[in-house]
This record gives sequence, structure tokens and C-alpha cells, in this order.
Amino acid sequence: MTSSFPKQISNRNFLSPTGFEFSLAKYPKVSFFCNSAKIPQIILQTETQSTYLKKIYIPGDQLEYSDFKLRFLVDEDLVNYTTVHNWLTALGFPETTDQYANQLNENGIRNPLNFFSDGSLIILNSNYIGKAIVNFKDLFPVSLTSLDFTTTDTDINFLTAEVIFKYTVYNVINIQN
Repeated sequence: MTSSFPKQISNRNFLSPTGFEFSLAKYPKVSFFCNSAKIPQIILQTETQSTYLKKIYIPGDQLEYSDFKLRFLVDEDLVNYTTVHNWLTALGFPETTDQYANQLNENGIRNPLNFFSDGSLIILNSNYIGKAIVNFKDLFPVSLTSLDFTTTDTDINFLTAEVIFKYTVYNVINIQN
């Protein structure tokens, strides 16, 4: 029997805001223990066409992507935090020849391809099974928050940090289709 409403949503389960994982292609062994991630806003620029009555808006030809913000629990060995910190330092102003060397290609020329990494935000369903992947192309960090140590808290609040990435484009891919 065919449905009389073929464009109706068949899955009535809602997307949980707690089901996601993040990974970087450049640093596959670094687990980010994410506790907050935002799929960035995407804006299509518009143009106006003037008429004698009013302006008419038409689609433009450029997309603008907001920054990708990721908040993560800092592991006890500071691996995820120092990975981003060292990446930022190497991009901004290397202090050592080793940091600089990591940005070079095999000919000793500073290679822009070493600045970037692709990243994947995996969206999980209510059973924690992957449903979609948000693939970010050419990510690089532009900001890393501080770590606030304090002895005045009576409860243990594990440290978190937020990293902000720039990127060229992202795509949302449905895993099951």
C-alpha cells in the first residue's frame, strides 16, 4: 500500500543533543572528550534587484560559514589541550626549529598543507549509533581558551577548554543512506 502522504517524516524520534563525537584526521590518536559542539551557521549572501515599487531579494553567489566552536574535557595528561596549543603555536610563531620543521615539506619549504586538518563531527542517534557525519575541510585553530585552576570549588568540576576553528567548507553526510 502506498502512503497518501509520501513527503511526511517517517522517523518521529528527535535528535538528542548529547550524542556526538569529534575527531581530527591530522591527530587521529587525540580524543577530544567533547561536551559541546555547534554545527556552524551557514549564510547565503543575497543581492537586491531594484524595481520602481520595492527591492526584490535574489540569491547571491557566496556562502559565509561561521566559526566551528568545540568545547572539550581536558584529559589528565593534557594531550588534547597541548595538541591544539602546539598546533596554534606552530602556525602563529614557532619558538623552536622543531615546531618550524613540522610545517615544512620534504624540500624544506613551508608547506601550507601542513597547517590544516580535516575533521569529522559524528552525530549519534538515541541509541548512540552514528546517523550523520559533518565533515569539515581544511580546519585550523584560531583560538584556545585558558585553563582555570582553583582551590575554592567544593565540588570537583573537571577542566574544559574551548577551541575555535576556521575552515573552508563543511558537508553533512547521512551515514545510513
